[in-house]
Amino acid sequence: MDSLQHWLQIAGTRGARILVIAAIALLMTRVLKVLTARLVQIAKGQGRGAQMREQQTRTMAGLLYSVGSALIFVVAFLTALPEFGFNVTPVAATAAVASLAFGFGAQTLVKDLINGFFIVFEDQFVVGDLIQLNGETGRVEHLTLRRTVLRNATGAIITIPNSLVGQIANLSRDWSQTFVDVTVPSDEMVGRALATLEKIAGDFRNDADWSLALLDGPRVLGVESLSLDGTILRLQVRTALNRQEDVARELRRRIKLGFEESRIPLRQAYQVQLQGAAAPIESL
Repeated sequence: MDSLQHWLQIAGTRGARILVIAAIALLMTRVLKVLTARLVQIAKGQGRGAQMREQQTRTMAGLLYSVGSALIFVVAFLTALPEFGFNVTPVAATAAVASLAFGFGAQTLVKDLINGFFIVFEDQFVVGDLIQLNGETGRVEHLTLRRTVLRNATGAIITIPNSLVGQIANLSRDWSQTFVDVTVPSDEMVGRALATLEKIAGDFRNDADWSLALLDGPRVLGVESLSLDGTILRLQVRTALNRQEDVARELRRRIKLGFEESRIPLRQAYQVQLQGAAAPIESL
């Protein structure tokens, strides 16, 4: 009977300690969550710069919470082991040897984590940014220290380990830009075509319905090149973030109508991008 009471007393004491350890770990996790949420609240603002800082802070807060929660769990687990009769010293030594072996066997994972840290620390991109990465263009839906998850234009989810992240084109910073090329027949008077484009561009710039989307232009740059199809004329326009496609479509529509009104033959008008080959995207 005395032995049973002794064991019950020990179990009650150790159980209380384990409950205290679990409660402290839970409390620290809640405090960490509140602190990270508070960081996001502080970073909120109305301007574009404030929104970018909020997005960066939100990404860093998520990473901080996940890493901090994992550390709290590990420390609480090691602290509670002696209460179950385990000696922590051999466990810690075994964990150290295992971590060394794991490090040699998981070099790619370590590289993922290091690259992920610098992506977040250097603010290369954050969740919500539209980027070009490894031949894929998509919006960042999820970012951790190990991987970057994109959703492309077709709706597919693309997962890229951070160790494979190389050259990045961030399309969600400050402004966007696009070029529209117009091809007119070689026997057409170039001066008349340029004058018509200038009028179309001027009317577009003065259109109040598009003033919020246009930052600079459209501007007629002139003759871009000569080809067997005809003379290629180029327009440039700088827009608000991610509005270049909308603006390019409206500009092509106005060019089509303007050239029909002026009775100028039009071979084609298409949008080009200068991040690589200047290939047509959409034709009239």
